[in-house]
Amino acid sequence: MGRSRTYDWEDPAVSASAVGHYSGLDFLREVQAGRLPAPPITATLGMTLDEVEHGRAVFSLIPGEEHYNPIGSVHGGVYATLLDSAAGCAVQSVLPPAMGYTSLDLNVKFLRPVTVDTGRIRAVGTVLNSGRRTALAQAELLDEADRLLAHTTSSCLLFPVPV
Repeated sequence: MGRSRTYDWEDPAVSASAVGHYSGLDFLREVQAGRLPAPPITATLGMTLDEVEHGRAVFSLIPGEEHYNPIGSVHGGVYATLLDSAAGCAVQSVLPPAMGYTSLDLNVKFLRPVTVDTGRIRAVGTVLNSGRRTALAQAELLDEADRLLAHTTSSCLLFPVPV
């Protein structure tokens, strides 16, 4: 009973070299529109950036067997990746040109299991506070009925990037 999955991605160096030339929101909109390559992790997991606005980012994914852990549900790392992406991109959306961020921490609370029967899940990230050197964001992982599956908070370090 073999299963396989193949996928393609574009050169991540293209987007990485462009990030400093845009505001965070404009950069994310370029990625969302396909004018800049999406990061390879989106192809690896099959997730998409569905919405982005100032201080908010939404990613979604349809769970598949390829996301499972050994006990037959979606691995917590998949939850964490969706939540980290939503919270981090929410922070990125408020940054001016020539500024970047990295996650300092990610505190995830797993509340409900996710399986292939759950249907599309989405991570909604919002900025709680953004300063000169750090930002605080949260993200909620929701099912199609808006039930809370997991929650995270994330602190991010803000820093200048080359232009």
